[in-house]
Amino acid sequence: MITKLTAQLVRLDESAAFFDVPPFEYEVLVPDFTRRQLQLQVGKQVQLFTIDYIDGNPTQGGRMVPRLIGFTHVIEREFFELFCSVDGVGAKKALRAMVRPVQEVASLIENQDAKALATLPGIGPATAERVIAKLRRKMPKFALLIQEEMGGGKASDRNLVEETHELLVSLGHSDSDARQLLDQTLEKGKKYKDVESLLQAVYQLQRGG
Repeated sequence: MITKLTAQLVRLDESAAFFDVPPFEYEVLVPDFTRRQLQLQVGKQVQLFTIDYIDGNPTQGGRMVPRLIGFTHVIEREFFELFCSVDGVGAKKALRAMVRPVQEVASLIENQDAKALATLPGIGPATAERVIAKLRRKMPKFALLIQEEMGGGKASDRNLVEETHELLVSLGHSDSDARQLLDQTLEKGKKYKDVESLLQAVYQLQRGG
């Protein structure tokens, strides 16, 4: 069982990170919030905390494929495993659903905000209610641990891409639109010192600059 991977991140696609571990290249599936955390780390040594799972349905005669799912923090991995334990969720649906940071999803569950939870991709009203019923009493622990592990949410300690994504959403962009805007901007390979400079670059690109 592989529980941690430390290697050079060679590229990202829409759903996975690829690591160079000679003579192999590892594909690690990542939820969208983790993918955003990694966007400025391509070419660097990166550490992910991983989960093994088997993709496929043997009862339908399909091929069983071993997969790795990765997160930048242990606490995010623990949350994901809990999320997967809810009836009707599972690894595939949880991967698709987690477009928002763990602390935000945990807050929705703790506050029993089924309406907002149901807007996550693949999570409808019925699943949202099941998630809240099973997990809400376990969420305060995650809020506390995330605050301690990730620097208390201070701007200087948080991921630049993640913060810019959150700002774009707060300005009225959808999750997918914000992700696409950031992808297009970061493809140019330029480095940004703060959220303001990255946001300016996003809007400059939108204007055709």
